[in-house]
This record gives sequence, C-alpha cells and structure tokens, in this order.
Amino acid sequence: MIVVPGGPKGRTLRDVLWRILGLARNDGFGHNAWGHPSAGPRLDSQLCSRYEPYMSELLQTTQSEVPPDVIDLGLGHPGWDLLPLEIMRRAAETRLQQPDASLLQYGLEQGDGYFRRALAAFLTRFYDLPVSMDTLFVSAGASLALDLICTLYTRPGDVVFVEEPSYFLALRIFADHHLQIVAVPTDADGLDLDALEEALATHRPTLLYTVPTHQNPAGFTLPLERRQRLVELAQRHNFLIVADEVYHLLSYAAAPPPPMAAFTNTGAVLSLGSFSKILAPGLRLGWVQAAPAHMKRLYSSGLLDSGGGLNPFTSGLVRVALEEGWQEEHLAQLRKTYHARMDAMHQALEHELGNRVAFSTPEGGYFFWLRLPSHLDGETLQQQAAAHKLGFRAGVHFSGHGGLTNYIRLSFAYYDASTIAEGIARLRQVIDKC
Repeated sequence: MIVVPGGPKGRTLRDVLWRILGLARNDGFGHNAWGHPSAGPRLDSQLCSRYEPYMSELLQTTQSEVPPDVIDLGLGHPGWDLLPLEIMRRAAETRLQQPDASLLQYGLEQGDGYFRRALAAFLTRFYDLPVSMDTLFVSAGASLALDLICTLYTRPGDVVFVEEPSYFLALRIFADHHLQIVAVPTDADGLDLDALEEALATHRPTLLYTVPTHQNPAGFTLPLERRQRLVELAQRHNFLIVADEVYHLLSYAAAPPPPMAAFTNTGAVLSLGSFSKILAPGLRLGWVQAAPAHMKRLYSSGLLDSGGGLNPFTSGLVRVALEEGWQEEHLAQLRKTYHARMDAMHQALEHELGNRVAFSTPEGGYFFWLRLPSHLDGETLQQQAAAHKLGFRAGVHFSGHGGLTNYIRLSFAYYDASTIAEGIARLRQVIDKC
C-alpha cells in the first residue's frame, strides 16, 4: 500500500498530482521536458490501478496544468486569482431562485432574448455606439463561432487571408476546414492594406480574419482609417471580414478606435466577442455581431436546428451579472490588474534585456511580441528554456507560412508582477547561454 504523507485531505490538486506522479517516477515512469514525471503509454493501466485511492483528486479538469515551479509566460488566459467565482455563485443563486426553468430547456436558436438585450445594453455602453439585440447571435465562445462561420461560409480549398502574425489556434481551425491560408504582412499599425491590395490581385478570398484591437500576438491596434479602407476593400472584392474583437474591452491607455462591429451594417463584417477574456473562459460564452442577413444564416444551421441555441444555461447566469453591474465591476478590476502586470513585464524586459530584444509596449490585451536577434530561433529557445522552468510561445506558430522564427510571444495575464519579473529574469538567463 502506498501512503501519501499527511494524506490528500486539505491539499491542492496540484500538490496531490505532483506527489502521485513523483511516486510514479519511482515505479519507472519517464520524465517530461520540465524534468517532471511523465507517465507515457503505461499510465492508463498501471497508474490507475496502483494509485486508485488518489485518482479522484488526480483527474485534470483544466486545459493547462503548469507545474508549481514553472513560470509559463505562454499562457493566454487569466490567472486563478482573477476567476470570478463569487460573481458566478451570486448569479446562480439569483437566477435559480426564480421559478422560471426556461434556461434548462432547448434554447432559442439566436440566443436567449433577455440575455441578448442585457448584452446589447452592455456593448452600447462600452462600444460607445448603439447595439441592437437583433444583431447579436449567442455562441459558445469565439472559437466555436469561428468554426461555425467556416462551416457555413467556406468550402475546402477556399482562400482565407490572415495577418502575419496571426492567432495560432485560428490557423488550426482554418486547417481543420482545409482552407488555403494566405498571410498578409503587417506593420506597427496592423494589417498593411497596400500589401492586401496586392494579394487581392492574385487571390479571391472568401474570408479575411483579423484581430484588429490589441492583436494576438503582436499587440497592435488597427487605426480607424485602415478599418474604413478594409471595409471598402471587402465590399469591392466581395470577401467577408471576420473580426476577432475579444480584446477590444481590455484597453489600459487611450480608448481604441471604434470596433469593427461598428461596420456590421455594411454586411461585410462579422464581429466576434467573448466572455472568456472579460469574465471567465470556462463559461464558453460569446457572441457574433452582424447584419440581419448573417443572423439568419447563423441560426438556421443544422447545428442549431438540432441542439437549439448555444449555452442557454450559462447565458441565463451571465445575464444576471450584466444586469446587476457585476460584469462591469469585474471588467474594471481586470483592466486595473492587467495594466499593472503589463507595466511589470515592460519594466522587467527593459531591466533584464534592454536593447537585446525588440518589442513595443501594448496598450491593452494580454501580450508582448519580442523580436530576438536574428541568430536565435524561438522554438530552439523554447526547448532550452524548459531547463530553466520557463515557458513561452515560439513565433513560428503564429505564422501563416512558417516564418517569424526569431520571434516569441509572452503573456502577462496569468501571473502577478513578482512572478512575471522572475520569468523575465529566467528568459535573460536562457538568452545569455545562446
């Protein structure tokens, strides 16, 4: 019998996990890149039977599970301290005390009308432009919305234009749909529209995907003049702009230009938003803002005919958070916290790396985009950083054609200021050895 000293009671899942995997290492399991136990193919049969008393606490529930001694600056999501458990508890208590059980039924295809009305009022306030509930479609996060758009608007082999660099998991979704990805250059202000016009001379895209505000990964924000010209090009060349605007509400300096959602009346724009960045990613709740013709196309799909509207239960709870002002309060706290963390990363980069790397300080969002000296490769550096218990994302994954090899992306969203400073100090140590 194997006994965990002190027993699992009162210990965190992470503590129990690494204790059990430490015991597994003694049984001959391998090690991963961090130097921690890695169970490999024998884990399913051997670990489950040998350590069965502890498996209820071992099972993983979150997408990312970082060892406690590792600082992974690649994590593009909020830290545990920023997840609004109390808000969601109060929202659930408020909503479930009502005699209305409609949130447990198949939902309206476009999304709960009461939730869309509350969301429209929230967006009207924070976008500083009128938003009608009739222009909103409720999705299970921005990623599912993007996937649904690809399903409904494209066919295998169609061309999709993306920024270079672009959000790497959007590139994965386009690959899943067998789309031809064409990368369009960017500069310090975002998408290079002269380069876009050149690309339009040789390609006929169905979609153009952009993160126009506080871009992931590069942090730039597309100026209003370029937004207007982009819409004009979309209308002239008959392609649809898919604007991923999940960072638009996370501005820490001057207000950004109006969102691309301001141009949805043209019929050329689908604007994606998400509560993953402004409330909690586990809610899997977002929206598409678009002209009425697109609304009908989205909610008339087979997926919605079969399963009804997306996430009616969660939207019923988030409606309460919107109506009670709790979402607004939480957003204000996020902005304050992220601003401080962004400043901490900027100061640490200046102190530790000075002019050894090139970067611009963003005005919102989550990320710093670092250009390394030309002789350094981001993927190789990432592998070497593992020995220093450090993680980040290599730039090549954000490229539409395998470029950007001497870039890396760092996120300041997950960790507090002191941990960020330690992470950048570790990065300096890695670069010092190259």
